Amino acid sequence: MQAKTLGLIHTSATLVPVFQQLCNEYLPGIQVFNIVDDSLIKNVIKHGELRPDVSRRVVNYVGSAEAAGADFIMVTCSSIGSAVEASEALTGVPVLRVDQPMADLAVQTGKRIGVIATLPTTLGPTSDLVLRRAEKADKEIELVSVLCEGAFEALMSGDAPKHDEMVAAALKELVTKVDVILLAQASMARVVDTFDEADKKVPILASPTIAVQHLATILLS
Repeated sequence: MQAKTLGLIHTSATLVPVFQQLCNEYLPGIQVFNIVDDSLIKNVIKHGELRPDVSRRVVNYVGSAEAAGADFIMVTCSSIGSAVEASEALTGVPVLRVDQPMADLAVQTGKRIGVIATLPTTLGPTSDLVLRRAEKADKEIELVSVLCEGAFEALMSGDAPKHDEMVAAALKELVTKVDVILLAQASMARVVDTFDEADKKVPILASPTIAVQHLATILLS
């Protein structure tokens, strides 16, 4: 039996080693290839929204991944999620946006769900996804969305400690208000790693590990 192939589409080269490590751990025997184009997310940030021309390019990348032999495709950027969903209808293999398994787990976990991000272009799509996945699961939820204003700019200017400090402060306040928290950006997960157990009053979910574990239930079955 021929090994299955997973195509990953990224908007940052920094995510390639992160997902490669997760795939090595959770997807033994699965062949993995990567497509990277950071101009996609740069365009979204520049214009403050996902524009049609970028959505079209995302759909084209998904088509390219299928043409390259992928049996399953996952796009690892939350900000372009709506384009990922649009591509699914045009593709002959399953396509997954990285934050969907995380959103489903959050909906199963609690009623008061917090979403935190450092970019409005990520906060909006992830919050919208949670609401739609809750509706699909026929579950009423209360959504609390938090934007860490200035944290992304600090990170981009090279001040990672300031970014981490701002995210940590927002998280520690949010844990007192909700049953579960979603990190809209995987880059925020390292902040949670610095917390002690007293700070983790509720589950704090990051998409990469949850998504790859979800893929394992599909590709290894």
